[in-house]
Amino acid sequence: MAVESSPARPWRPTRWVVWALPARVMTPVLVVELTALGLFALDLTRNSFSRADLLAAGMLGVLGVLHTEVAVGLERLRRQVADTPHGDLSSVWTFAGAVLLPPALTTGVVLVIFTHQWLRVWRSIGVPAYRHMFSTATVVLACHAAVAVLRYGGGGPLVQLDGPRELVTLVLCVLVYATVNTGLVAAAIALSAPQPRPSPARLIGHWDENMLEVATLCLGALVAMGIATNPWQVPLVMAPLLVLHRAVLVRQLEEVASTDSKTGLLTAAAWHAQAAKELRRSQRGHSCAAVLILDLDHFKSVNDDHGHLAGDQVLSAVAGALRGEVREHDLVGRFGGEEFVVLLPGMGLGGGGAAELHAIAERIRHRISTLAVVVATSRGSLTIAGLSASVGGASFPDHGMGLEHVLQVADAALYEAKRDGRNAVRIAEIADLPRQRSAGLR
Repeated sequence: MAVESSPARPWRPTRWVVWALPARVMTPVLVVELTALGLFALDLTRNSFSRADLLAAGMLGVLGVLHTEVAVGLERLRRQVADTPHGDLSSVWTFAGAVLLPPALTTGVVLVIFTHQWLRVWRSIGVPAYRHMFSTATVVLACHAAVAVLRYGGGGPLVQLDGPRELVTLVLCVLVYATVNTGLVAAAIALSAPQPRPSPARLIGHWDENMLEVATLCLGALVAMGIATNPWQVPLVMAPLLVLHRAVLVRQLEEVASTDSKTGLLTAAAWHAQAAKELRRSQRGHSCAAVLILDLDHFKSVNDDHGHLAGDQVLSAVAGALRGEVREHDLVGRFGGEEFVVLLPGMGLGGGGAAELHAIAERIRHRISTLAVVVATSRGSLTIAGLSASVGGASFPDHGMGLEHVLQVADAALYEAKRDGRNAVRIAEIADLPRQRSAGLR
């Protein structure tokens, strides 16, 4: 459990942070941890260990610790930039234990590796200890689930693949391990997150992250069979693991670079790149797409009256409102300052599309007008309300065959809304051409 510092009794149980969690979070967390602890206790009473088992468990524990030490810098950086469930690739060693060792020794390997990770990675970047204990417990339960599949598929440890039955059993072990581990973590995130509920990617990670976990488990199966047949080959696994670490880190850094830090939306450059790609796809498929540009009215007064930190909180709230009124696959970005942009694939002006696009823009405008953002200032807490936004819209291919042309028309429609008094929506007519911006309307 995570412990708050106390000069007198730093480890006093009543000061554990876990007790401050809401009951809907604390109860399942404790159930998972107590279940894992109970299974470990039962395993200790039911298993006898051979010398080969103890040597294999020791080897997995040492390699797991060495793996963490070699990758400690990468892991700290990955942990800091990740915004989805974090896979640290230690399942290479824990899954190998699950398919090779008695359950009690497998749990011992998990405890050794995860305790070392806590001391070298998690604690140094401020991750609460109760979260680390929960993660450890989920891995223990995932290992037991894999063991259950092994027993159902034929009995003891899987040391080699002799035929299709063993291969199917191993595949099921991988799937069950990944499902239990990911499912428990996703449930904890869902229970602890405020409304609205997180997206599927936030709960279970992106598709490529889950495929990385499956690949890591498969590598763990090879490690188990290597230990059983020729242990001297197993350290060779370390090199591809480090390559995987760096490849995942590069992708995560690319995601950070494409995400606006204040709003969590795409940056202008990232939005342009993805929107251009989407329009090319629409052109090949002879479909349409729409663009909305939104600008907060008189936003400068928020920064002038309450400070830039309060302004950042307002921008974040507006981004959340905007994201909540469009579809999951729509591209939402921040163009800079108080301007936002949305690409809506598959939406045009024909066949009632103009009315639908106008309705979406009106929902966005109305939701922003009802925002009440509580911010902390030097004068105490206050609520910023009465926001308004002007919205302009255009579509592809009605207003041009390139992204820049469509953006120009949408921008002209936005400034028409500004000229007409702000807090309004204007969708360009099909015959409209890009018009020059008027100065002084922001």
